[in-house]
Amino acid sequence: MPWRKMKLRGAKVFALCEQNGELKNDGGRVEIRFRRDDGRSYEASTRNLQPLEEHTVYPDEHCTSASRVTKGTQRGSNKNGNKGKIQKTSKTQGHYPSFPADGQALAYADGACSGNPGPSGLGAVLLVGDQQWELSEYLGKGTNNIAELTAILRVAEASVTHGMHLDLYTDSSYAIGVLSKGWKAKANQSLVAETRSAIQALKSVKLHHVRGHAGVLLNERADELARSAVETCSTTPWLCS
Repeated sequence: MPWRKMKLRGAKVFALCEQNGELKNDGGRVEIRFRRDDGRSYEASTRNLQPLEEHTVYPDEHCTSASRVTKGTQRGSNKNGNKGKIQKTSKTQGHYPSFPADGQALAYADGACSGNPGPSGLGAVLLVGDQQWELSEYLGKGTNNIAELTAILRVAEASVTHGMHLDLYTDSSYAIGVLSKGWKAKANQSLVAETRSAIQALKSVKLHHVRGHAGVLLNERADELARSAVETCSTTPWLCS
């Protein structure tokens, strides 16, 4: 089957299609690839795919063979009105939401580093209502832990005006440990303190651990934004897709 480029929540992806360019619709879902040589394939809802101005139909071999990545997606329903309280981290057992619960905000934050230390960057996806905001920020030379913490900091800073509970997903056990489990920060103490302060300014927040590179759609998007910042040494500020 051939492929065509589409837009999925701000990301450019390759979507499986017919010879005439119509999406290969399988019960309302379409096979997609984030990168043609990624080796992993995903599924996306047809309603979330938007056409680009480019209408090129690429041959089947344009994208390498890939293994299907399965994932659970469910809407959360946690509510808490205690200002500044970091709730106990959740063991989500593979179920990761793609949409925020009513009256709440949802975010995925990730950091990337080429070498450790080395050029570093962060990516973040923040969903509030039906809006999806994305950030890709280059940080210069740093460590992976600095990038992960700063990604969470940026989400907290951007969320403070919304005045609602935030579910924040990160694949950094280190960040969750120093922010919510009482781990002593031997390094990055000022950054840890700043991030804690930003979190405490929120109405409430719950930190969740998500497995990295496991096919979780929005976490993959945050990772892509972080890697793009490192590769291009550039920053794209918060934009609503």
